[in-house]
Amino acid sequence: MARWGAAPVAVQTGPMRRVRVLLARPVTMGVARAAIRAAIGTVAAALVAGTVGCTPTSGRGEDDTRPAPTGTGSGSGSAGDAADRPRVAAVVATGLAAPWGLAFLPDRSALVAERDTGRVRRIPAGAASAAGAAGTAESGRPTEVGRVPGVQEGGEGGLLGLAVAPTFEEQPYVYAYLTTAKDNRIVRMRFDGGRLGAPEVLLAGIPAAGVHNGGRMVFGPDGMLYAGTGDAADGDNAQNRRSLGGKILRLTPDGKPAPGNPFDVSPVWSYGHRNVQGLAFDSGGRLWASEFGQNTWDELNLIRRGGNYGWPQAEGISQDRRSLDPVAQWPTSDASPSGLAYADGALWMAGLRGRRLWRIPVRDGHRTGEPQAYLSGSHGRLRTVAVAPDGSLWLSTSNTDGRGAPEPGDDRVLRLRLP
Repeated sequence: MARWGAAPVAVQTGPMRRVRVLLARPVTMGVARAAIRAAIGTVAAALVAGTVGCTPTSGRGEDDTRPAPTGTGSGSGSAGDAADRPRVAAVVATGLAAPWGLAFLPDRSALVAERDTGRVRRIPAGAASAAGAAGTAESGRPTEVGRVPGVQEGGEGGLLGLAVAPTFEEQPYVYAYLTTAKDNRIVRMRFDGGRLGAPEVLLAGIPAAGVHNGGRMVFGPDGMLYAGTGDAADGDNAQNRRSLGGKILRLTPDGKPAPGNPFDVSPVWSYGHRNVQGLAFDSGGRLWASEFGQNTWDELNLIRRGGNYGWPQAEGISQDRRSLDPVAQWPTSDASPSGLAYADGALWMAGLRGRRLWRIPVRDGHRTGEPQAYLSGSHGRLRTVAVAPDGSLWLSTSNTDGRGAPEPGDDRVLRLRLP
């Protein structure tokens, strides 16, 4: 087990959140001034590219209780014709308690982490084909395969991300990111197909708090494990490369700092993050991240080795040459992004407060069009989006997390059919 830095549990009351999307290249001051004028002139400006000053580290968490403004359309592009939209093809699971992580096994079944209960539940491989859009078939009901010990639920903490080892058939490990009474940590457990084994702690000492715990994990095409962390309500953590807070970490499957990391023998891959919530690799092997902003901008970032993404000095596009700007940014009422996936030439980003699914077309590390919003308000808060083995998207709701308005059957996992 590796432990890095201190692991304070600084409980923060009040809402705090921030999502960042980074530009692959800097914006000129002329463009920035024009964007600011456009933003002031119309609340409905889509993906405003502006200059944002420094903000204090206090604010809100992954959501706040203020209702999102109506009729603004801010940050949204045209959703196109109905035939061009993704649609819900099936409800593959219901009755989940604040689902967070979602990962697929080689047999095409899926594991889902419940944040507040610490349970891991399995959705059988046949659920997507057996279920219809009106509900879940009997065969699609998830079954519990284990409860991760030591989970300390509360606020935004609990059992968060899941990842399945790319070498699962030889080494059947399931990885979990969880909040404990002392810290956030990464563990792995053997899975025999029926039950999860005892957790092995791979990395401890990730700062924890009531908000900003990060938690997303993904294996890269290089076979390394990438994990996004939050600043634990202390913005200084993000710029301190000795802290594991406010970072994207890159680890070997055994939890050691991966070879080729930029900062000596450290797991840190990038820094200056407020609260990384989504990680996804595109078809070219580039890493993207969605990030909660504070009060102004949420972000989508193209992640570079050793990159500084500016927090707490910058939120959104800042023109500060010491940090990297987002590729896209949204007003916080439109996004509060969480999960992220790549499919069909675009990034798909789930929105919590925004209650919609965003599609951002990208190519060669650049955004190639305006983001488009789908499923706006129709399923409530959206937490995780993942590409299934059949190429469809699976999307989990998050209406039972204490900030939504749950309906009978919540929370759910939906299967989306892409156009």
